[in-house]
Amino acid sequence: MKFTIVITRDEDGIYVAECPAIPGCVSQGKTEEEAQANIQDAIRQCLEVRAEMGMPLTVTTRQVEVAV
Repeated sequence: MKFTIVITRDEDGIYVAECPAIPGCVSQGKTEEEAQANIQDAIRQCLEVRAEMGMPLTVTTRQVEVAV
């Protein structure tokens, strides 16, 4: 499966990665690459737990266009 992830840098310089399609699926790393590897593991684990609990694996996400 392919997922969109978002990586941001917090005020302490740590990279925080999250997967918007899986509520609560967040990880972090000292580098962007580490954060990406960690969120991939987190996604696998979140999907396992959601499946075991009978929850939907993902929620619907969409892209919208906003004029600025």
